[in-house]
Formats: sequence, C-alpha cells, structure tokens
Amino acid sequence: MTPLETVNEFMRRFCDKDLDGACELVTADVEYDNVPIGKNFGPEGIKAFAGGMVDGFDTVEFIVHREAATGNVVLNERTDRFVRGDQQYDIPVVGVFELTDDGKIALWRDYFDMAPVQAMMAGLAG
Repeated sequence: MTPLETVNEFMRRFCDKDLDGACELVTADVEYDNVPIGKNFGPEGIKAFAGGMVDGFDTVEFIVHREAATGNVVLNERTDRFVRGDQQYDIPVVGVFELTDDGKIALWRDYFDMAPVQAMMAGLAG
C-alpha cells in the first residue's frame, strides 16, 4: 500500500472500532499525539486512549475533506464525527502521519481546538 492508502485503511479500521486491526498498521513505538491533550506511545497507548472513545459512541467517522502525501508523510483535513443516540458531535481536525520505509505508521499527530471537545464532553455528561 502507498502511505496514503495505509493511512486511509488505518482510519477505516479505527472507525470500524477495530483497534487491533488498526494497530497492525503502526510501529511498536508509534507516537500518537493529540496536540492539546498529550501523547500516547505504542499500539497499547493508542488502544488505551482511543478504546474508551470508540466504545463510548454508536458510530465514529473520519470525514476527510482534503488529503496530501509527500513521500512517507500524509496530511489530512477532516471532521471527526462522534454519534451517540441522537447526539452528534463534529470536531475539525488536521492530522499528520509519518510512515516508515516499510509502510508502518510511526507518528499520528492530530491538531484540533479543545472547545468542541469540551462541548462534547459536557453534552455527554448531561
């Protein structure tokens, strides 16, 4: 797969709530950086952080508006949509992915504003 295909497959598996399958596409020491929140490392770090996120929603969708790849670097501008019941939350995100020469994701960094995330958390809390 090309780097762009790998990233898109990773996101597909993630949104399908197949974190084990998604983590097959990352390195053992992958850095997962949610810039305003903090970093997690390795597949287990991704699963620990994202597991509660995907399991807490009926659906998770990454809607990619623009994407570009140069060599082993992939950038995407997307909306991360989280749905639980009749509640829908859209978070604008810019993602940066760096892949190794053997096609594994070594860095996943997401940039987003915390205000929509905080609004989502408040809405979910009731």
